[in-house]
Amino acid sequence: MGENEHCCAPQRSEKSSSAVFEEQKIGATHEDMVSLKGGDFLMGTNYQHGRDQDGEKPTLQARVSPFAIDRYAVTNSQYAAFVKSSGYTTDAEQVGWSFVFAGLLPDDFEDTRGVQGSPWWRQVFGACWKSPEGPKSSIDERMNHPAIHISWNDAVAYANWVGGRLPTEAEWEFSAQGGLENPIFPWGDELEPDGQHFMNVWQGSFPDKNLETDGWYGTAPVGSYPPNQYGLREMTGNVWEWCSDWFATDNKRGGGDPKGPVTGDTRVIKGGSYLCHASYCNRYRIAARSSTTTDSSMGHLGFRTVREIEN
Repeated sequence: MGENEHCCAPQRSEKSSSAVFEEQKIGATHEDMVSLKGGDFLMGTNYQHGRDQDGEKPTLQARVSPFAIDRYAVTNSQYAAFVKSSGYTTDAEQVGWSFVFAGLLPDDFEDTRGVQGSPWWRQVFGACWKSPEGPKSSIDERMNHPAIHISWNDAVAYANWVGGRLPTEAEWEFSAQGGLENPIFPWGDELEPDGQHFMNVWQGSFPDKNLETDGWYGTAPVGSYPPNQYGLREMTGNVWEWCSDWFATDNKRGGGDPKGPVTGDTRVIKGGSYLCHASYCNRYRIAARSSTTTDSSMGHLGFRTVREIEN
């Protein structure tokens, strides 16, 4: 991936044995979706700060068919209902650990291993979607926060259960643009219009000092920030979101309903997270992209789903 490849999406070195559930009872708790008519739009960017090494440039004409997309990232409450109904075990639970941002761990936390080049990512045994900072943590007070420590396999399993799928990168970008003409952010081109925060990202000096002027240090509850013109919340910031596409930097992503390359090593993630900061990673933009392996999980990685609708 190039420069700062581990700052956004560290990867496990070993594979987990999680199997994607193809046949699951459809959940009844997953209903708040926005139906979009689809259409033509510009995918990618010509923005001067766009990352050539990530394959963001140039803009290409693309078109997507009608679909419905979740208004919010999938929450802990929704994921808990899925696990209770299906008995599913996530990749992080099977492997026994996940990546946690060091700043979220208490001062007296046991020694952990850090990712080389990105020491703020710590290997925490027992960390998973229901224990985000390890065995002594819980989601009891975060049921309306995005589910995190979710691998691509875990996200696909949930999507199958609700009768949906993960968005393509094209569908995700179309949704995030909210009908605007190739904006940098879901609300336009200005990061903080009139000094207002429209997303949950890092302010201050990364990784040692977060001023929290957007209101949150870690994840924020879904719906915390203003919607884009399609009524979608937190398409950038808060948590990275999985897409269905394999990742490549040389793939031409325009055309009708583009789906990326047919094979690959990692899957696309979009939107940035609460850890993004302009000093080292400005991937909290619509066109920005990163990737990681299908069994990798971390404390800022979630997802939302889409469904097919009739023309």
